Amino acid sequence: MKIEKKIWPEYFQAILDNRKNFEFRLADFDVKEGDILVLRELDPAAQEYTGRELEKEVSYVLKTKNIKFWPKEKIEKYGYQIISLKN
Repeated sequence: MKIEKKIWPEYFQAILDNRKNFEFRLADFDVKEGDILVLRELDPAAQEYTGRELEKEVSYVLKTKNIKFWPKEKIEKYGYQIISLKN
């Protein structure tokens, strides 16, 4: 299945340059391994598409509402980070 999503220019460029190989998204849509994510670059100031787009195959999906690896106090102090790994 193809799923189309907006993406801001700095994140679009990072994917295009192969520096970013993940997407951090609100889980308000259904996506699974093998789906194609169509990323359409959106200029956030103008609220217009730039005309650039990328298609990427989804290789893994992690959905969560409640991560309980760490105590709430540490999460509030440090927050989360997503780490991208090179192959």
